[in-house]
Amino acid sequence: RILIGGASGFIGSALRSSLTSKGHEVIAISRRPGPAAITWDAVKEAGLPEQCDGVVNLAGEPIIGSNMRRWDSQFEADLRSSRITTNLILAEAISKATKPPSIFVTASAVGYYTPSDTAEYTEDSLCSNASFTHRLCSEWEESAKLPSSSPVRVVAIRIGLVLGKTGGTFAHMKWPFWFGVGGTLGSGRQLFPWVHIDDTVGIFEHVIQCETAHGVLNAVSPGIVTNYEFTKAVGRAMRRPTIFGIPAFVIRCMLHQERSSMLLESVNVVPKRTLESGYKFKYPDVESAITELTQ
Repeated sequence: RILIGGASGFIGSALRSSLTSKGHEVIAISRRPGPAAITWDAVKEAGLPEQCDGVVNLAGEPIIGSNMRRWDSQFEADLRSSRITTNLILAEAISKATKPPSIFVTASAVGYYTPSDTAEYTEDSLCSNASFTHRLCSEWEESAKLPSSSPVRVVAIRIGLVLGKTGGTFAHMKWPFWFGVGGTLGSGRQLFPWVHIDDTVGIFEHVIQCETAHGVLNAVSPGIVTNYEFTKAVGRAMRRPTIFGIPAFVIRCMLHQERSSMLLESVNVVPKRTLESGYKFKYPDVESAITELTQ
């Protein structure tokens, strides 16, 4: 029996569907109670459901999506509360449980790492910078920590730019390519830390089942590419030209600095501990991923 926060989101719904198909019972945490669902208030007041074997929190206000909100202080507050407050609720419920779950998994993001054209980051890399996204990811992961005496495994999964047919980065990027106006973003030289939705789900399932998995794992493909290489792969798969690039200054004008940096700045992230834990990527290279997404 797995409890999932954010089960209605893009990744959460895919994880819920996959776990259910494999015979696991999934209980969603939502704003309203319903079949196989409880509310955040119920968890806060009454604790975890009985016989809860694992807890996963994927709750979080989207930073980039189809309905992007204006970036202001209220939006930043909602980004923090939707991630950190929900983690704190679950961490407290786990700590108070008579029979705690065996694992607590929280989402995080590659925004933890400092943008760099030269550095290569693994899960063991320590980063410190003043950006909002770094502070958000650091506090996000910190809010999931349990007392050192707790027997519960805690895993934080730093997720890259997720590619899927029905959501994530690719779902929003494909339409310009479809109409023949897709192209590179900025210089195109920036590294693009992507991951297929199937591997994102697969990594979450892997850490639930793998009793030795703990700490931080990166959910990014080992086949990282530049934005230029990614753009060309999409163009080939969709049989569309890729000559209409978008200048960096246009992206910065359209998006807030924090959003634009996610698209324009290099972050070379390697899934070192993810691979060492035994996870095998279904889509380790961009060609196979894009081919599946455009079928």
